[in-house]
Amino acid sequence: MNRRQVICTAILLALIGAILPLGLAFYIAWTRTVAQEQRDLEATAHSGLQHAQEVLAQIEDTLRYFQTLAVKPCSQEHIQQMRAATISTREVDEIGYFRNLALKCSSWGRIQERIELPAPDMVLGNGVELRLNTFPMASPNTRMIDIFYRSHNVLSDPVRFVDIELDSSMQIAVLTANGKLISSRHGPSPEVVQKVLSGVQPAMDREVLSVMARGQDFSVVVTEPRSKIVEKLRREQMLLLPMGLLLALIIVGLVVWFSRRRLSMVGELGIAIERKEFSVHYQPILELQTGRCIGAEALIRWRRPDGRMVRPDLFIAIAEEHKMISQITEQVFRIVIRELRDMLVADRDLHIAVNLSAQDMQNGRALKALHRMLAGTGIEPGQIWLEATERGFMDVDTARATIGTAREMGHAIAIDDFGTGYSSLSYLQQLPLDALKIDKSFVDTIGTDSATSSVTPHIIDMARSLNLLIVAEGIESEAQAQYLKDKGVHFGQGWLYAKAMPVGEFLSFYEVNLRESGAPFPQVLKEL
Repeated sequence: MNRRQVICTAILLALIGAILPLGLAFYIAWTRTVAQEQRDLEATAHSGLQHAQEVLAQIEDTLRYFQTLAVKPCSQEHIQQMRAATISTREVDEIGYFRNLALKCSSWGRIQERIELPAPDMVLGNGVELRLNTFPMASPNTRMIDIFYRSHNVLSDPVRFVDIELDSSMQIAVLTANGKLISSRHGPSPEVVQKVLSGVQPAMDREVLSVMARGQDFSVVVTEPRSKIVEKLRREQMLLLPMGLLLALIIVGLVVWFSRRRLSMVGELGIAIERKEFSVHYQPILELQTGRCIGAEALIRWRRPDGRMVRPDLFIAIAEEHKMISQITEQVFRIVIRELRDMLVADRDLHIAVNLSAQDMQNGRALKALHRMLAGTGIEPGQIWLEATERGFMDVDTARATIGTAREMGHAIAIDDFGTGYSSLSYLQQLPLDALKIDKSFVDTIGTDSATSSVTPHIIDMARSLNLLIVAEGIESEAQAQYLKDKGVHFGQGWLYAKAMPVGEFLSFYEVNLRESGAPFPQVLKEL
C-alpha cells in the first residue's frame, strides 16, 4: 500500500468513524426519546388511576361514616355533620340523605321539593352507585359526579378525579370500568380514547402516543401528540449537525466518555448525596387492635433534577455496592430529625423506624452519626427504631455487637422483611432483637392456597416464642388485617391504611388518626 492509498484509507476510516457514531447517536436519540415518553405516559396513567381510586376511596369512607352515624336523619345535628364533612373533605362538595330514593335533606339543609335518584350509570362491586351527570340545585349548570351508598350520596366535582401533576402536552381521561367518561383534562380526543379502551389504537401512530391503565373501578387513558417527540428529536439532532465529521469523531468520543462518567447512576448518586437531593416519605404504622397510628417507617426517595423519580431498589443497591449507603442513611436520619422533631418531642408515644443496610450494621458509622444528631434535640433514642434486613445479620458476631451498641443507646431493633433471607429460630435466638417485621410476600398469601400460605402463622409463633413485637408489612385488605389481628400481631402497615407520604401529609394523617381512634397508647410499647 503506497502513501496515497494509506492517506485515502485513513480519510475513509475517519469519515466512517465520524459518520457511524452520528448515525447511531441519531437512532439512539429516537428510540430513547420514544421509550422515555412512553414511560412518562405510563407513569402518568398509573398515577392518574391511583389518584382516582384514592378519591373514590375517600368518598366511600365518608359515605360509610354517615351510615354508622347515630343521629336522627335530617336533624340539625345530621345536617351539621354533613356540612362539616364537605368542609373537611376535599373530595366532597355536597352530601345528601335519601329515603326511598328521594332526597330529604343535604348539607344545604332540608329539601321541600321531591327529587328522586335516576338510574345509576354504574354499580360497583361493593354496592356503591355512580351517576356521572348530576346537576345540583345550588349550581344547575355545573356537572357533578354522584356517588351513592345505601341512604347517602356525595356530589364531587369531576375535576377531582384528574387533579394530578400533568405535563401541558399530555391529555388524560378517567373513565368507569364500563367505558363511561368521568372527567378529562387538556381535551383528549374522544375517538382516540375509545379506540384505546377497545384495544384497536396502537401505542404510537402518526398522530399520538397513548397508554391505558385499568383498575377495578376505573380506566385511565393518557395521550400525547407525536409532534412532541419530533420536536425533542429535532433539537437533539440540530446540536450535532454543525459539527465537522472529523471534529465530531473527537468531540463525540469525549462527550461519550465524560457523559458515561458524569451521568452514570454511580456518578449521579454521588452528586445527589453531595447536593442532598433525597427526601423521606413516611408510611404510617398502626396498632391493629385499636387502629391508632403509633409511628411510621421512613422511606428514602430520590427525585432527579429533571423531576424523574429513581426507584429505591435501583439506587440503594448501587449505593451499597459502591460504599455510599452509610452517607444516605445519615441523610435519612437528618431529614427525619429535622421534619419530625417537634412531633416526636410533643408525643413521646410515637416512633419512627429507619432502615439500616448491611454495611451500616458492619461499620457502625450510622449509629455514631445518629447519636450526634439526637444530642440536644429532645428526641428520645427509643423513638427512633432501627430496622435491618436478614442480610445485615449474616455476620452474627458483628450484628450482635452493633445491636448491643444500639440498644445501649436506647434504640429498639427490628429485623425487616423476615422470611426472605437466611434467618432461623436458632439464628434469631443469638440476637437481642425487639421486633420482627413480616414481609409483604407472606402477608399476600393470607387466605390463599399458596404453597407459602402456611409460613405466616409459623413466623408469628416464632416471634411470639421470642417475645418479639410483630409488625406486618403490606396489608392491603380487611381480611388480611383481621387475620393478623386474630393471630395477635401487634402492628401493621400497608395500603389498607395509608401509602408512604410526604411529611406534611403524614402529620395531617396522624392528627386525624389521633382524633378518630381515641385509643390509649399501646402498653406493649411502653414495656420496651
